[in-house]
Amino acid sequence: MLALGAFAVSLHLGGFPNIDDLHSSRWQILPVLTALVAMVETVRCMHRRWTLYQAGVLILLYTDVMIMGLAVFLFFYP
Repeated sequence: MLALGAFAVSLHLGGFPNIDDLHSSRWQILPVLTALVAMVETVRCMHRRWTLYQAGVLILLYTDVMIMGLAVFLFFYP
């Protein structure tokens, strides 16, 4: 839920959904940090033995990385 909230805030700060309102915002660092905290919380769910549960956790980790990448892109977008 934390990562999805960071995703929604990042899109709102970037000016989405209006294509004419897209802009960079220095406040984009907050969704990046929130996604990083969500990623740390997801890493805590990892186990030493490989199971399908761990595969689901890896998918969630990749999702967190993509959300952080989007927030960084919107931070640098002119």
